[in-house]
Amino acid sequence: MRLSKMDLCAGLAVTIIWGANFSVIGLGLQSLNPFVLTLLRFTFCAVPLVFFIKRPPGVSYATLMTYGVLFGAGLWGVVNVAMYHGLSPGMASVFLQFSAFFTILMSRWFLNEPINRIQGAGMVFCAIGLLIILQLTDEVSTSLGILLVLLAALSWSLCNLIIKVKQPEDMVAFIVWSSLFSIPVLLLMTYWFEGAAPLRNLVADFTWGAGFSIVFQCYVTTIVGYRIWNNLMKKYPASLVAPLSLMVPVSGLLTAYLFFDERLGSGQGVAIALVFIGIALFVNSTGIATRLARRA
Repeated sequence: MRLSKMDLCAGLAVTIIWGANFSVIGLGLQSLNPFVLTLLRFTFCAVPLVFFIKRPPGVSYATLMTYGVLFGAGLWGVVNVAMYHGLSPGMASVFLQFSAFFTILMSRWFLNEPINRIQGAGMVFCAIGLLIILQLTDEVSTSLGILLVLLAALSWSLCNLIIKVKQPEDMVAFIVWSSLFSIPVLLLMTYWFEGAAPLRNLVADFTWGAGFSIVFQCYVTTIVGYRIWNNLMKKYPASLVAPLSLMVPVSGLLTAYLFFDERLGSGQGVAIALVFIGIALFVNSTGIATRLARRA
């Protein structure tokens, strides 16, 4: 089984959006507290759409709540806690993509989805590429922050597993209604780490840039992006879809290079090439395995 050209293009387009999203998040963080920014992101993912979109058919409240808490708080809330403890956004974006490996392994263990040798080689190329990106970055990191982001990556993998098991029909309704359950947990996290001050100062701190950041994260990154991503997860084995997320830090580097005039070193170029090779091996693993079998 392999990704259709249309689905491959859609998946790659999502990773480009997600890579650029870290720059958009940075725009919002210029004026808003990171916890408040995430809280507003999921609040406006749910409200007002939840009043106009029916609850997804065949999906229980327990599933919506589990996904919402894991996605809103376990993923993005924990990433904010990691950044609160000193991990840079760039480092967070790289470590978060280890969810691809977690998703593939969990799908193998719990859903018996096969992993062939070609895909294993692709994992090695991608892992080496990510490690080179980590090695070359000048951004500050902390051991606690890295551990937290790896936990966030595990949460994302569990979200992917929920999609594969529950197979929700209406993905937009699923995202909107699950976001509703993210709000109270994110609100509690905001109070726990920051107190009420960021919420009291919200109106004074709000800017047009923050507004654009929230709208982009709500409707482009989350509702459109995860609608496409979750539908691909539902349709294909994890070993074909999850590796596409490894393009996120790559697209983030390329976006910074193209639009923000940040220099792209030769080492980063090698890392990007390795990730491209790894993803190409994943996407074409069936065809490559068939050709090798014929030659043998």
